Amino acid sequence: MSGVARGDRPALHTVYEMTSAKLFATIVRIVRERERAEDLLQDVYVKVWKRAARFDPGKGSPITWLCTIARNTALNDLRRTARGEELAGDTLPEVEDDDIKPADEWLCDMEDNRALARCLEELQGDHRRSIKLAFFEGYSHSELAEKVNVPLGTMKSWIRRGLAGLKGCLGG
Repeated sequence: MSGVARGDRPALHTVYEMTSAKLFATIVRIVRERERAEDLLQDVYVKVWKRAARFDPGKGSPITWLCTIARNTALNDLRRTARGEELAGDTLPEVEDDDIKPADEWLCDMEDNRALARCLEELQGDHRRSIKLAFFEGYSHSELAEKVNVPLGTMKSWIRRGLAGLKGCLGG
């Protein structure tokens, strides 16, 4: 990352080669369109090129920082283009976690996937489904609250409590 921060193009190429598959998986999991995800991946590396000097290794690993940029880029794109998918009914559907793709800080570390899946299953149903839809499917708090017909504060509370439960379970 320090090479990228200095404007070293071969360093950016190396970072791309080492991380593009993981970042692409994170983006495509959220936007669900390969072509769109490819465009967003390019946007991510443009942002990395411009912002590399802001990377602080004291706050996390490079892949965590990159995954956060990728996830936020995908979510921002969804918000701009307005999500077309609708949640049906008045309950939160179960989201399959057979192929969990990392989407955020501790979710980016593949070694934690088994522990994460185990900890998710220990959560209360509404908390688990809310977290899965927010972090793995890209729904915003307000989208979830509207679709499930619960107050926004309730949805935020479910997600906050679920994240606290995950943090405790994962030892963070």
